Amino acid sequence: MRGLTVVLIVGIFISCNQAPGKTDQNSNANAAGDTSLLTSTTGLQDSLPPPNATKSNIKFSKVIGWPDGKTPIAPEGFVVTKFADGFNNPRSIYQGPNGDIFIAEANTESKGVSKVKDVVSGKAKSQNLGESSNRITLLRDNDGDGKAEFRQTFLSNDLLKPYGMLVIDKFFYVANTDGLWKYPYTPGKKVVDGAGQKILALPAGGYNNHWTRNLLAGKDNASIYISVGSGSNVGENGMENEVRRAGILKFNVDGSGEKVYASGLRNPVGMDWAPGTNTLWSSVNERDELGDDLVPDYLTSVKEGGFYGWPYAYIGQHPDPRMKGERQDLVKKSIVPDVLLGAHTASLGLAFYNQKSFPAKYLNGAFVGQHGSWNRSSFSGYKVVFVPFDNGKPSGKPEDFLTGFIVDQNKNEVYGRPVDVCVLKDGSMLVTDDAANTIWHIAYKPNK
Repeated sequence: MRGLTVVLIVGIFISCNQAPGKTDQNSNANAAGDTSLLTSTTGLQDSLPPPNATKSNIKFSKVIGWPDGKTPIAPEGFVVTKFADGFNNPRSIYQGPNGDIFIAEANTESKGVSKVKDVVSGKAKSQNLGESSNRITLLRDNDGDGKAEFRQTFLSNDLLKPYGMLVIDKFFYVANTDGLWKYPYTPGKKVVDGAGQKILALPAGGYNNHWTRNLLAGKDNASIYISVGSGSNVGENGMENEVRRAGILKFNVDGSGEKVYASGLRNPVGMDWAPGTNTLWSSVNERDELGDDLVPDYLTSVKEGGFYGWPYAYIGQHPDPRMKGERQDLVKKSIVPDVLLGAHTASLGLAFYNQKSFPAKYLNGAFVGQHGSWNRSSFSGYKVVFVPFDNGKPSGKPEDFLTGFIVDQNKNEVYGRPVDVCVLKDGSMLVTDDAANTIWHIAYKPNK
């Protein structure tokens, strides 16, 4: 295990941090399921609980939607407004080079016996399951007031659970769950007006919400990175069904030259470049059913050719007991991630703050959208956290940034569930709330 200091969320419950002068009306509800944020300097072996220290719990949230006039809560000086609503499961956000904002709308779908089980368990309502709209919507805020005045379907042809989006040169790329497509693109156009081309096939679907395929342009715009989640929780369907999964692939912009950039990443949804560096970072969902506080999701730098443990080990060289000692060669080479973000938080969206309108403390730091737990006795996640960086490396513990999503732990009620985070060119930020079908806008206006 490589020797380094790791930022760790430990599963003990205290009141969550509030910005000075800012009161969360739901602080008691949030504190009941939040975790304290501690920096571990004593080593991961002492910090992580043993497997199955607590039983594996199921606690789905009940989404009740946001009351009129109520918004998520940001630190003092920030203003949160509803950018747009009325979507059908808005998942990811992409801002084009000309400032246009694109929203991918797609759902996890249940069918047959699985559909019945999801309805009975409450999963269907918690995770907004239903028929996928398979749509990319174009938004424009022409007057810069934090609300979208223009809205139109930009693309719906050929789409199957779209997530990642990207503009390179004269093409608009879309990552469906089963492959990468590219379409002719003209900046300012309100709709795609040409036929698409599938340039790369991908393994479709996956465990729970692991159907998402995110995209990131290489630093030179000559290559593309795509994240592919595992098809199972811990390889229970056979590792022959995990080929080209649980990792990040890299290929040329025409779909050729594919290689596995990094592996052993169970579900690496968020991807971004740390500002001023050539280092790729990813927010990764870890495995379920080892207890309340295992295994922590994490934010990590991604080393080319690196192996990060799944399914044989976690958080470095901690073996998963369900693998019964298999592949000790891979256990021994498993890389310790940089920042732990809490068990079962469903840490999805990732965006580094590379603009200047937020206070200086946020410059070059990372924002992570946490969709929230279902495999835990008390809710964790359901917020956006911030990780400070200095010289391209984490410099402090994760801290709450956008909260107020949890209504009442005892009733399992939440207003919504954050997913993706996007830093806009004007320095403000957007957050998708898929369960509430809303996009939130966060701007720093200290005199408001």
